[in-house]
Amino acid sequence: MLRPIWRLRRGLTLGAQGALIDPDNRVLLVRHSYRPGWFFPGGGVEWGETIEHALARELEEEVGARLLARPELLGVYANFASFPGDHIAVFVSRAWQRHDGHRSGEIAEARLFARGELPESIDTGTRARLDEIFDQAPQAALW
Repeated sequence: MLRPIWRLRRGLTLGAQGALIDPDNRVLLVRHSYRPGWFFPGGGVEWGETIEHALARELEEEVGARLLARPELLGVYANFASFPGDHIAVFVSRAWQRHDGHRSGEIAEARLFARGELPESIDTGTRARLDEIFDQAPQAALW
């Protein structure tokens, strides 16, 4: 009987983000219209939705990208700086395609960046994940 109340009081949020890497090893990053910095595309997991479905939906909505194969889970990271119960699942995909001319009101800009040419204002968690992907840096638990 108390289980539904316990779940509501826990306050856990979950997001899914995608490190989309092209054949030239460039990564697709987005700059939002509502906050500074560059991030992986992605967003929140909705009720009744799997993490992978949320990722696919968010990629389509934000940048017009479609996954061509199942993405690889890099890890799940606690993002306590945003909210004490926030977690982000990061997936890596090298099999994807993007529709030209896609626009989203939430995304101010989406661009491919080479590893050595990342923007200065990249989110620290996003930069850390790229270090894990490309440089085999030790995987962290916190965003």
